[in-house]
Amino acid sequence: MDRTAAVAKDEPAGGATPSLAKASGSMAIATLVSRITGFGWKMVMAWLIGINVATDSFTIANTLPNIIFELLLGGVLASIVVPLLVRSQQDPDGGAEYTSRLLTVGMTGLAVGTVVAVAAAPLFTAIYVDGSTDSANPDLVTAFAYLLLPEILFYGLFALLSAILQAKHVFGPTAWAPVVNNLVILTTLVTFWLLPGEISLDPVRMGDPKVLVLGLGTTLGIVVQAVVLLPALRRIGFRFRWTWGIDARLREFGGLALWILGYVAISQIGMVITQRVLTAATNGGVTIYSNAWLLFQLPYGVIGVSLLTAILPRMSRAAADGDTQRLVDDLSTGSRLSAVMLVPISAVLTITGASLGVALFGAGEAGIEQSQRLGHALAFSAFGLLPYALVMLQLRVFYAMKDARTPTLIMIVMTAVKVPLLYMCGALVDDDQVVIAVLLVNSLTFVVGAVLGQMWLWVRLGNLHSKKVVKVIAVCVLAGAVGAGAAWGLSTVALPAVDSLATAWVNLLVQGPVACVVAFGVLVALKVPELKPATSRITRLVRRG
Repeated sequence: MDRTAAVAKDEPAGGATPSLAKASGSMAIATLVSRITGFGWKMVMAWLIGINVATDSFTIANTLPNIIFELLLGGVLASIVVPLLVRSQQDPDGGAEYTSRLLTVGMTGLAVGTVVAVAAAPLFTAIYVDGSTDSANPDLVTAFAYLLLPEILFYGLFALLSAILQAKHVFGPTAWAPVVNNLVILTTLVTFWLLPGEISLDPVRMGDPKVLVLGLGTTLGIVVQAVVLLPALRRIGFRFRWTWGIDARLREFGGLALWILGYVAISQIGMVITQRVLTAATNGGVTIYSNAWLLFQLPYGVIGVSLLTAILPRMSRAAADGDTQRLVDDLSTGSRLSAVMLVPISAVLTITGASLGVALFGAGEAGIEQSQRLGHALAFSAFGLLPYALVMLQLRVFYAMKDARTPTLIMIVMTAVKVPLLYMCGALVDDDQVVIAVLLVNSLTFVVGAVLGQMWLWVRLGNLHSKKVVKVIAVCVLAGAVGAGAAWGLSTVALPAVDSLATAWVNLLVQGPVACVVAFGVLVALKVPELKPATSRITRLVRRG
């Protein structure tokens, strides 16, 4: 049977697959709601506070817990811990002792790391913020960091508890918990807005009520996100006991974990340079970058869950069985389905970027000029959406083959390409345009990573059906270009310039549907075979949800 057509079929019965397939629709909906509410509080923050040095300081400080958590546990957890938990279920006690041991060791390490990170808050500020141009406020970043870095412990608790649930094929609570977190942060922002006065920038005071409310309220959201998983754990019968010592199975994966940690650490070099270039340029750049990146990831986050849920388990099984042909078929199918769905969306984002930025962020304190910059940054980087998805897909293939070394080597090359280009952005581009250039560089780096990953897999696995993939991508690019061209032509003839909220919404509501309908219409007219399984898969998942 053709592998593309196979995606449209339900997974065969047996094992855990039916549970995963049944849950995938609910997961897709939960992911969409989570992304919307997460993006919602970013919009509310821009409306209430603006896109300025205060939001930049908060954004930088709020990324630190994520970065440190990834260095301590995140990458290892995603690639190693869940398979270990699944294997431990074959133990006489069903894996109860091993799971408690993992929680004990993991939480102890995270607690120590959290204490060290909070103490080192000023050092992190010095690393991530270039305060030499007075476009950033290092003291405010440090104040927020003291309040936000305790999130590391609760990010780790959430991740470990999620892994336990996923190993038991319980996905719903993990998917919906971030929604609760986002609602807590939205409540925090409303409370912040109701408090009188403004955040003091000179001098910065840790006792400033607005600083305390914003920092502690955001941390509370992560605490709640972890705690809401406890009832689900009780329902599956899990009871935690402190169990000390390193299990032999953890030591077995030590080398693999080191490569994954290396991958994360190298990727953070690019993040450090990105933040320093942005903070040296002009205030608001970090916030614009963060929000544009969130918008950029939204299509992949939703479509990746709904389209690739059936493909990724197949790749893992194929790799475990040593079935190279089946693994290659699934990689090819995933690449082509991603192209069919994401390239037209890239075209829509390119043509509607400015309108989207103003429509979503132009209200309140954010202002039209800053929100236009956000939209332009998104438009210039939208071409990287498919390469980003391909890089993520390729990583899963490598990890399915228990190869963590190659992704790390690819990340070294990507970072070596990225860092000089970032410095060129800071040196050659006008300060108010640096964020646009930085996001452009990001997308170019994903192109490099996707090409390099494909070449490496070709050496490793042989024929990857690359001609078929390239053909589908080329057709999708043509369809996207026609759709974007139709929307652009319409805007030059009949639509007003984007200079207000009203004109932004008019352009968005006209250009977006036109570009989307025309692009997918071209794919239908050209009878692209991957279109049907992609759309039918999404339709079935939504109906299941």
